[in-house]
Amino acid sequence: MALYLTEEDVSRLLPMEACIEAVEQVFRQWAEGRADNRPRARAAIPGALLHALAAGSATWGRLAAKVYATSRQGARFVVLLFDGRSSDLLAVIEADRLGQTRTGAATGVATRRLARPDARSLAIIGTGWQARSQVMAVATVRRLETIRAFGRDRDRLRGFCREVEAAGGVSATPCASAEEALRGADVVVTATSSSRPVVQGAWLPPGAHVNAVGSNRADRRELDDESIRRADLIVVDSIEQARLEAGDLLAPGAGPSGAAPLARAVELKDVLGGAHPGRRDGREITLFKSLGIGLEDLAAASLVYDRAVETGTGRPLAPGE
Repeated sequence: MALYLTEEDVSRLLPMEACIEAVEQVFRQWAEGRADNRPRARAAIPGALLHALAAGSATWGRLAAKVYATSRQGARFVVLLFDGRSSDLLAVIEADRLGQTRTGAATGVATRRLARPDARSLAIIGTGWQARSQVMAVATVRRLETIRAFGRDRDRLRGFCREVEAAGGVSATPCASAEEALRGADVVVTATSSSRPVVQGAWLPPGAHVNAVGSNRADRRELDDESIRRADLIVVDSIEQARLEAGDLLAPGAGPSGAAPLARAVELKDVLGGAHPGRRDGREITLFKSLGIGLEDLAAASLVYDRAVETGTGRPLAPGE
């Protein structure tokens, strides 16, 4: 019988460290040809969008679809998890917290593989819902000593820094500008809703690793052309999905000789699977453009479901419900 799992259930069952491991596992499966991922599809009516992502893992014998609706009234997220052998529905999982955590986990995987091993400082631009899990993920894979943050709302920025500092025990400083936050940063995260660049390439120090997570629309950007040109290595979670959504990498003129920079991007699975070496020295600037893909949802949902079964969490769904 399928389980119904709420946002509260997910919060208890999906710790960041375990989610990072699950997301890395599924990317490695994909590199080995044992998983499949479909890019996000969208359907529109006036004032609202329906978004869907699908993925499957032969290793785990599971399939998942995340479906969510967005409108002026907000957003609603759900993951449907299926048994790939019997086609039985295993779980219906409320997925706002799940999406936040798996997005952070993907950043954690990329940062662990691409940031310098001695990275100790984090700059984060944006202080909203996604930003908290981003800080948590980076702090899980690197021993941070300082966090500097910038956001347009000064009161929310100060509250964010207090919250982050209390949660992780790392000094978190509110900054007056994005440039101030980025000064000397080893790891940079952009987690904004901006449609225009919030980071300029001139601000990036040699050896920095950048995680750009805030935009998954072709008409939105968080990084300027110089940021992209200075990136020695560009990594995406899915090139197929990036062709549809990665505004930062689709802009003509942002690459060498005026080419779109997506042409030189590699996939995270290839770095993890050994087909690409990843960072080659301590002065390279590396960029992970995160779009959020169905395999990440599958990994997080599978972890939540297994822990729910182990702990007796969730409400059984009656047939036909």
